[in-house]
Amino acid sequence: MDYDVIVIGGGSGGYAAADTAQLAGAKVAIVDPGPLGGLCILRGCMPTKTILRSSDIMALMQRAGEFGLSATGIQADLAAIIDRKHKLIREFADYRIGQLKNPRFTLIEDKAAFVSPHEIEAGGKRLSAKSFIIATGSVIKKIPVPGLEETGYLTSDDVLELKEQPESMIVLGAGPVAVELAQFYQRIGTQVTLIQRSQYILSFTDEDLARPVEARLQEEGMTVYTGTQLQQVSSDGKTKTVRFMHIGEEKTVSAMCILDALGRRPNTDGLNLDVAGVEMGEWGIGVDCAMQTSQRHIFAVGDVNGLHEVVHIAIQQGEIAGWNAAHPDQTPREVDERLTTNVVFTDPQVASVGLTEKDCGKKKIEYLAASYPFDDHGKSLCLGETHGHVKLLCDPKSGEILGGHITGPEAGELIHQLIAIMYYKGTVKDLLTMPHYHPTLSEILTYPAEELTGKIK
Repeated sequence: MDYDVIVIGGGSGGYAAADTAQLAGAKVAIVDPGPLGGLCILRGCMPTKTILRSSDIMALMQRAGEFGLSATGIQADLAAIIDRKHKLIREFADYRIGQLKNPRFTLIEDKAAFVSPHEIEAGGKRLSAKSFIIATGSVIKKIPVPGLEETGYLTSDDVLELKEQPESMIVLGAGPVAVELAQFYQRIGTQVTLIQRSQYILSFTDEDLARPVEARLQEEGMTVYTGTQLQQVSSDGKTKTVRFMHIGEEKTVSAMCILDALGRRPNTDGLNLDVAGVEMGEWGIGVDCAMQTSQRHIFAVGDVNGLHEVVHIAIQQGEIAGWNAAHPDQTPREVDERLTTNVVFTDPQVASVGLTEKDCGKKKIEYLAASYPFDDHGKSLCLGETHGHVKLLCDPKSGEILGGHITGPEAGELIHQLIAIMYYKGTVKDLLTMPHYHPTLSEILTYPAEELTGKIK
């Protein structure tokens, strides 16, 4: 064999896998056609959070009068926002490229294709390995909407390079990427209409967590349609029009451009998985908790397995797969999904760890739940950030926290208190008895904890 482990894809999950396997003593090659850096750095987490910082600041400036301040002539310069993003992303990408080009790996900048279960072709050569780890990420998913392809649209990749601000925009979809970008454009002055098939935005989570975000979007001037069915997309040469059904009525909306944010799909194109004997699952390459595919020496991590489109989970999966690939004769390590965490960087932010009420319902898990609103909390009132609430789910007998959810200010930071407590399988009583400084946003978590502590049997 040429290598102990070949990792296909050099993004966050792929690098974590390669790093773990190499540190375990394996001879490792990384195959990636480029551009090097990975989805998170180049077109995902980091660029979107960079531009969202600009729109968040602009939204605060527009509220200056609320805080006894005066701000006039507030305008967004989209070209300057994108230039700032380019500068930061170049720095992040250069750092990752340096890691990939470290001589402890063999980096092959080419596409990989399986020619047998133990061989790939890449860089004009046939390469063999004892184990493979597929970490090729995801690509834009094309949804068959009549007229959409002919009319033309922007993707989430495209808008990260857009320097001329459109006057109006229609956003198709209401997942995390769609809603974050919709709010960004609305806040910098584009009139946005968001069209979603499900009955509420961010439909992967509990409805009560999503509704405060929807209310904030509408307060900021965005038009939001949920529970829709897309019928037809067309253009008159100047504007683009979407025709759809909403509450039994046909409606049309027109705008200068359309952002198709209806999702992504696993990037398996050209891998020849059938030749390798690797089977697809419901959402992507099928894997078990050890990240092993139907071929036990081939692993799949990150977006390509379709389990979670979240970078820190891709890294966790990569570390598990890297260790397992380097220790084929030992009992495989498995990914623990008990602490699965998600954050949506809207305003208000939405952050969750562990089970949702939807999860408990599907799995028939008994639980107690309690929540507390930010509009009745001292520190959030001081900040003028009163949208949303916190919610805790616990075991009805032991009080162990099963899930923690926050829609509100700094939710993406606050959730880590709950992650830490749940990591050690803490209870609502533990959370309640821990000291919390006053006034802070964090102390709001003690209110539902107190309610639940009183309900434990």
